[in-house]
Amino acid sequence: MGPLFRFFYPIVSRGPETGLEKLLFPVLLLCSWIYGSIGLLRSLLYRFHILSSYQAEVPVISVGNLSSGGTGKTPVVDHLARHLLAIGKKTAVVSRGYGRENSSQSYLVSSGNGPQLSPNLAGDEPFLLARRNPSLVVIVATNRKEGIISAVRDHGVEVIILDDGFQHLAARRDLDIVLLDSECPLGRGRVLPAGILREFPSALKRGDLFIMTRMEKGTTVSIELPGEVLSCRHKISTNALPLDGGSVEFTALASRRGGAFAGVAVPQKFFADLEKAGLNIVKTAIFQDHVHYGRMEMERLIELGQDMDYLITTEKDAVKLCQDDLNTVCYAVPLSLEFFENEKLEAIISRLF
Repeated sequence: MGPLFRFFYPIVSRGPETGLEKLLFPVLLLCSWIYGSIGLLRSLLYRFHILSSYQAEVPVISVGNLSSGGTGKTPVVDHLARHLLAIGKKTAVVSRGYGRENSSQSYLVSSGNGPQLSPNLAGDEPFLLARRNPSLVVIVATNRKEGIISAVRDHGVEVIILDDGFQHLAARRDLDIVLLDSECPLGRGRVLPAGILREFPSALKRGDLFIMTRMEKGTTVSIELPGEVLSCRHKISTNALPLDGGSVEFTALASRRGGAFAGVAVPQKFFADLEKAGLNIVKTAIFQDHVHYGRMEMERLIELGQDMDYLITTEKDAVKLCQDDLNTVCYAVPLSLEFFENEKLEAIISRLF
């Protein structure tokens, strides 16, 4: 979530309330209609083959969403990669690598031997995926067609996971997975900048499989979707991982004062999860999604750590930090995923081979 969107986020999530917001909102609606119409036109150009799309030699699984972020794509990509590797499929993740340096360049993050680039060059999420899955091939490329071609030609992969691929129509996919946050599947139904959607809701017709994230057992899907629907929930670990190694149970931290920070799409959800897990979070700091922790950001963290017993952050943020640069012990919290219909998901994946 960029700084401009974070400024507008309260308005688009709850609707305009103050006089200034009500004055500004019609302008946002006009821009929203223009933005959504451009996206719709682009989709139609691909649908009627006026714009061409690349068909890979191996199955391509796209994982994406309709909203501007915060649905939990990385844990889903990680879950799929683990399953594909476990059944013996040489797998590659091709990602744009948001927030990385030299974003116009393509890089091989991992050839199947763990990450070989820093998080700044690889992007935090591709780096994390490569570290979690050492045998996974990970490529970051602005032109993802080139990334797909390289994965097959140079590394002999048997299946591609296209990370954040729902709007990337230049590459065809054999399975189009769309993630929707169960707490707010379509936001208020509006497109950026008057809402949180990247496209009009009608774009969901392109999807093959819909995954409702952050569901709880026993709850039902609140909207009708044009395809098969599965559900999962994201769970933070009950162990905190110090940046310099080891593991500490949350129970050992429960009575201590913590400062939480995150540079993710919706950091408030992470903070709420920490408190639900029993941690005493006294102060928080929010950074831009995919933040690079430079001098100013480190000064904020040092300030956040004053009078705190510890700092705590996401695993995605932690890969870009070093304990020696902080004045307070800092922990990372891994995120795991639980599918309620995992056998169905595996059966759907098996149809590709």
